[in-house]
Amino acid sequence: MRKKIMFVCLGNICRSPMAEFVFKAIADERGGDFEVASSGTSSEEYGNPVYPPAAAVLARHDIRCQGKRAVQFTKEDYAYYDCIVCMEQRNISRLERLVGGDPLGKFSRLLDFTDAPRDIADPWYTGDFETAFHEIYEGCLALYDKLQADAR
Repeated sequence: MRKKIMFVCLGNICRSPMAEFVFKAIADERGGDFEVASSGTSSEEYGNPVYPPAAAVLARHDIRCQGKRAVQFTKEDYAYYDCIVCMEQRNISRLERLVGGDPLGKFSRLLDFTDAPRDIADPWYTGDFETAFHEIYEGCLALYDKLQADAR
């Protein structure tokens, strides 16, 4: 059964598109039936491409993100996606306000699936896209493993 995953950050130009394309790369390599997308809690970057330093770090790891444009999370996304995976607690709080809570328990932080649950700092502000990439990769691997184990 296809699992539908939505990755979410603030603007949908750094962390969540990185997670979208990292997860797709892992699934392409290891298999599995997934529909993967990303969005932001804000509309301020709507329509913009992946931020160049984020695209560059993906490219250094042989992951492509061409054609991705920022979109904003909608109430309809809550109904459609099985897992809504945020980069930080602040993203979850914003989505809970938009949706009216999380009645179906779909919200989590990406690094909640690892042995060291925590927020992923926004590289737009820190400038550290490489650390963000490695944390996202760690989280995506852990999420992939959990979803595959749950499917068995």
